[in-house]
Amino acid sequence: MDTLDFIILFATLAFIVIYGSLKSRKNANVDDFIKGGNKSRWWTVGLSVMATQASAITFLSTPGQAFHDGMGFVQFYFGLPIAIIIICLVFLPIYHRLKVYTAYEYLESRFDLKTRSLTAGLFLTQRSLAAGITIYAPSIILSAVLGWNLFYLNIMIGILVIIYTVTGGTQAVNVTQKQQMAVIFLGLITAFMLIFSYLPDEITFNKAMKIAGANNKLDVLDFSFNFDNRYTFWSGIIGGSFLALSYFGTDQSQVQRYLSGKSLRESQMGLIFNAILKVPLQFFILLIGVMVFVFYQFNYSPINFNPAAKDAVTASEYKSEFEALESQLISIQDKKTTLANQFANELSTAKSDNLQTQLSQLNAEEVELRDEAKAIITKVDEKIETNDKDYVFIHFIINNLPKGLVGLLLAVILSAAMSSTASELNALASTTTIDLYKRNKKGAMSDKHYVNSTKLFTLGWGIFAIIFACTASLFDNLIQLVNIIGSIFYGNVLGIFLLAFFITYVKSRAVFIAAILTQIIVIIGYSEDWMPYLWLNLFGCALVIGIAILIQFFTKKPTQNIESV
Repeated sequence: MDTLDFIILFATLAFIVIYGSLKSRKNANVDDFIKGGNKSRWWTVGLSVMATQASAITFLSTPGQAFHDGMGFVQFYFGLPIAIIIICLVFLPIYHRLKVYTAYEYLESRFDLKTRSLTAGLFLTQRSLAAGITIYAPSIILSAVLGWNLFYLNIMIGILVIIYTVTGGTQAVNVTQKQQMAVIFLGLITAFMLIFSYLPDEITFNKAMKIAGANNKLDVLDFSFNFDNRYTFWSGIIGGSFLALSYFGTDQSQVQRYLSGKSLRESQMGLIFNAILKVPLQFFILLIGVMVFVFYQFNYSPINFNPAAKDAVTASEYKSEFEALESQLISIQDKKTTLANQFANELSTAKSDNLQTQLSQLNAEEVELRDEAKAIITKVDEKIETNDKDYVFIHFIINNLPKGLVGLLLAVILSAAMSSTASELNALASTTTIDLYKRNKKGAMSDKHYVNSTKLFTLGWGIFAIIFACTASLFDNLIQLVNIIGSIFYGNVLGIFLLAFFITYVKSRAVFIAAILTQIIVIIGYSEDWMPYLWLNLFGCALVIGIAILIQFFTKKPTQNIESV
């Protein structure tokens, strides 16, 4: 990285932290600190909701997902608009009418304190783990690219977020997220334009898409019912709907964003704004990954994008074997460049089908070489992450973008990390204060006491997230890991809320027992790989509702006969 990149990167981050701290430092009571004084307009709500979901993992992992597997991941988001409509019609009016600070307050009025506390505990468990991952994700990037110590990076990023979140609460999160989303949009559009400009002059956008399509990277829709295929139209519409319904309707990190709206209408409009923009945004991010794939049809790429993997192999006895694979890859890439050019120029001729088959075969051979390289890396050190999806985009940024823009793209990733983590810490602290501490504390305390308590809980959860980030490791793909953690808990929580809203004859004892049993079964189901993780949302939701209804039916007290007078 050049000096200019460092200046742009740190100036952007410093501005966000200082602006957020100064803009919201006058919060005087719990309503201001937790709900931002209900001052947010619809566009602030919409951008804040979007920024909370769009963590660094989105911009780090999604392009790599598309590079390897194509556009099919966008199906994951198909259920989001359906969920948002339901939330606007059912969840939001109830939350606003009751003037709750957290989603879980409602559960006590409908059931009892222990059900409220259990549901809040489930949220705290899964969201605190996710907060650690949102810190860990950008730390991986900078440690791999800049050679900085991963442990200290986790601490640095966590502290930056804690500073303005502790200082300003919900309002600080909301006001900074608008700046963060502006940086994100600017960075993504710039990256896309630059990738396209780096392609050969004769390769138009249409030809680039044809090359991507020839390698199955543009296969967006999969209508199969094959459970072995993680992302299908049905898993997105059904499983994705339940995941989005749980996340946006019951996860306090999102609920807190739209509870800060000036009115019910402003909150609803903000959510609809997010629903309209989210799927196209994810499509665009995936398209950037596809464009990176096309770029590497004409340029050399490493056999594994994780720099730590190559460093380890180079210093081992497998060096010559690894270098032989690299030489084969260079040969394949030379052939790909020739074929890709021929294919682009022969699109309308009879030769195109044959050229497409050859190009697809070469890319299949490349995948096989990469798998062989992964096997060698594993022999050298089993702890080294061989799955390099999360390194693809950052490798492109560092090695191909001009000075200054590298800093901008890193600022995009770190801004997203700070935005998402701030929302999570804010929600964790609010839930701990309102649903656990304040509800169980005897005696009346001042607003100032609870504001200070929320700040202390923010600090505590921030420290926990940093510790978790320092002990985390890569999964199959970071964006999948966050969604897997959510899917393990979200279905159960959603089912509890649906029971509260719609099945009024089921009482607290049945729901409490059902929720505990369901969580145990879902965890076992995931560990035994019963189904793709997206379906766990539907499974957990249906299971807790079914068990609660059965328990209520078999424990129903007999009605007493009342003699008429």
